[in-house]
Amino acid sequence: MTDHDRRSTGHQGNDEPQRYAGFHDPVHPPPPHAPAFPEPPAVPEPPAVPTRAGTRRRHRAGRPVGLITAVALAAAAVGGGAGALARELAGGDTAAAPSGVAGTAVSRAGTGTVAGVAQAVSPSIVEIGAATGSGQSTGSGVIITADGEVVTNHHVIADASEIEVRLGDGTTRTADVVGTDPGKDLALVRVRGAEGLKAAALGDSGTVRVGDQVVAIGSPEGLTSTVTSGIVSALDRDVTVSRDGGGSGRAQDRSSAYGSGWSGGDTGSSKTTYKAIQTDASLNPGNSGGALIDMKGEVIGINSAMYAPSAATGSTAGSVGLGFAIPVDTLKASLDTLRGD
Repeated sequence: MTDHDRRSTGHQGNDEPQRYAGFHDPVHPPPPHAPAFPEPPAVPEPPAVPTRAGTRRRHRAGRPVGLITAVALAAAAVGGGAGALARELAGGDTAAAPSGVAGTAVSRAGTGTVAGVAQAVSPSIVEIGAATGSGQSTGSGVIITADGEVVTNHHVIADASEIEVRLGDGTTRTADVVGTDPGKDLALVRVRGAEGLKAAALGDSGTVRVGDQVVAIGSPEGLTSTVTSGIVSALDRDVTVSRDGGGSGRAQDRSSAYGSGWSGGDTGSSKTTYKAIQTDASLNPGNSGGALIDMKGEVIGINSAMYAPSAATGSTAGSVGLGFAIPVDTLKASLDTLRGD
């Protein structure tokens, strides 16, 4: 039975659903004494322009379509906004992706990878061997000029009677001390007869932030051009090292730490303290004087010390993920003094 049949044969009382919206009250038949009204005659279509009202109807014959279109467009606009909001709240794929964390773009710029940094900067890192009255020490250095200026730690070359530098190509050259700054544990040496060396780019340690990715390059235990990587784990750490080296390069970071470039002897009585960059990049004896590098391939620090358990001494000390580097801004501020200018 169709809906029409049901409406024809079913109950026709006031509880029947109304067909047209707006008719909410039942329609009662006229009282018995009221005369029935005859069907009104058909009203002919009025002339084209008989009155102002007719004129308005004629000129606005297309208005309902335009009005419906405008309403549809408005609804679509509102619906689109609501849909986008719903997708954003629901985490839909079409929601706009959040912008990247500030600073991550730096890691994709320039050199960008540990392998790229190592390839670009390794030719600028050298191994330094210093002969002293108490033995032989091994450290690292960073070439800063094409004619052979090399920066290292003061404790690497302190009291040295002879200094040799092994370049990236494997050749060994003699070097002379240009100047030292024991208070900052920095030294500058010059390779004799050098020219056309690849100098490292000095960066800006003032822009370094905790969490930045870094690369360390040096010669731990005489293993030339060893590359390790990590992050900056803290800034402005107070690190104390011996001014005169004393053959051990032992350092202290308010507990027990060791300079990473020496292999025997006792701690000197004269010490100096400086603010250092802390990193979890692995540093071991021999890394002292090497470079701590950012992902743009720029030197941001000179590796100088590492933490080790108090029971470890000399060459038995190893990396436990707490290394320290002198900020490169400290080096740049000291270059004129080191050069004797």
